Amino acid sequence: MFGRVRRSFKSVGRIDEDLVYRSGALPRSPLDPALKTLSTSANKGRLWFSVAALLAVRKGPTRRAALRGVGAITIASLSANLVAKNLFPRRRPAADMLPVHRRLTKRPTSSSFPSGHSASAVAFTAAVAMEAPAVALVLAPLAAAVAYSRVHTGVHWPTDVAAGSAIGVGAAWATRHWWPKSDHEGPAHTAHHTELAALDAGEGLLVLVNPNSGPDNTDPGDDIKQLWPRATVIHPSPGSGIIEQLTAEVEAADGAVRALGVAGGDGTVAAVAAVAADFRLPLVLVPAGTLNHFARDVGVESVQEAVESAEEGTGVQIDLAEVRITDNSDVEQRWFVNTASLGGYPEMVRMREHLAAKKWGKWPAGAVALARTLRSAQPIRVELNGRPQFLWMLFVGNGTYAPKGFAPTQRPALDTGLLDVRYLRADLPYSRARFVLATLTRTLTRSHVYRQQDMAALDVQLLDGYRRVATDGEVGPLGKRFEFRSRPRALSIYRMP
Repeated sequence: MFGRVRRSFKSVGRIDEDLVYRSGALPRSPLDPALKTLSTSANKGRLWFSVAALLAVRKGPTRRAALRGVGAITIASLSANLVAKNLFPRRRPAADMLPVHRRLTKRPTSSSFPSGHSASAVAFTAAVAMEAPAVALVLAPLAAAVAYSRVHTGVHWPTDVAAGSAIGVGAAWATRHWWPKSDHEGPAHTAHHTELAALDAGEGLLVLVNPNSGPDNTDPGDDIKQLWPRATVIHPSPGSGIIEQLTAEVEAADGAVRALGVAGGDGTVAAVAAVAADFRLPLVLVPAGTLNHFARDVGVESVQEAVESAEEGTGVQIDLAEVRITDNSDVEQRWFVNTASLGGYPEMVRMREHLAAKKWGKWPAGAVALARTLRSAQPIRVELNGRPQFLWMLFVGNGTYAPKGFAPTQRPALDTGLLDVRYLRADLPYSRARFVLATLTRTLTRSHVYRQQDMAALDVQLLDGYRRVATDGEVGPLGKRFEFRSRPRALSIYRMP
């Protein structure tokens, strides 16, 4: 048996040598320096990280493709360079097998098997294909050229390139283990379509614009006024809450307001949606925040779509969620359109806002705040619907989210009448370590430290003091009891069919 294996390796080696000699015999051409430059440009994945940066500029599939591609490169690079090269040492082709003008100035000294450049090139392109197939078709010739350049410059055998390419395909597929490909495309489903008041030129529309919600703090108020010249456009008043301000405006209008509009992030949207639900007014949603999770789920991706649906008077009815916060005898109600949480998340939001105010930037501030919060989180003793629990964190979603693991990213429907309740237990030994391990191995749904349930209502009674609730990324007041409820069809919102 071992003899047959040795003969097979020798046969492969002879084929490799023959192919390298054939490559070296190709006539000199202008492609020679181009392939040398391309090969070195892909060192340490620099070429693909540059492409990812370009793809990430635009929201949507290309940004998701960039993120998935970077993840695939990480997996492929670790697998090829740190694992496979140490397990399978192999000499690189001799320099004299190729003419001098084809050789790299600095030849690598690590094991020849497999090709890390090929692994990264194929991993990135295959991962991009999962999110943006058209972009992957453009990248495929570039990836093939990078892979072949390793043979053309004499630093890899052809089988090294083939093995690296196979690792790249596997790495791209492995990204789906931690970041599943969504089968749901387009807006979230709702069966409750409705006819709403047609707002000609914004007649009867009161729009609140929050310039602090979007990227670079841009103010879309002037653009909205041009789109709806008859609309009333206001900004948040300093020292006053959005809900109180809008409530006063609607009451003062004495029936002249036929619809409310909002241009801002999800926190601003939730506040305006609360007033719309209370006064049974339809909502015009203008996506102007940084992430626009709710607008994406509703299916309003641009200002033009908001204008068209308002002029047509077409819309849908969707669920909202509310939480009643009790602090001794005081009760406060808050609506939320996406998520609410107790535990570490509100503290993380406050820390993120503190760091962002020091010019850290939103994303770096969020990453640092998350790391610090996980390290210093304190468990909470609660009763969930009357049952005692010891938790690190509690998550409540408006509607059912997918996937059911740690990072819910899609909301397939907006009219389920249910809350998505998830929590991390703190009563089991090493629960945080077990949580991290289960997340990495994607076995969280089978882990004893994690629970997920869909329910119409959830009562949370704190047993050890007071906590703050976070709703749609905004930190709320302190409370001791939190009553979460799904409110089916509580909000009418303009959306094109």
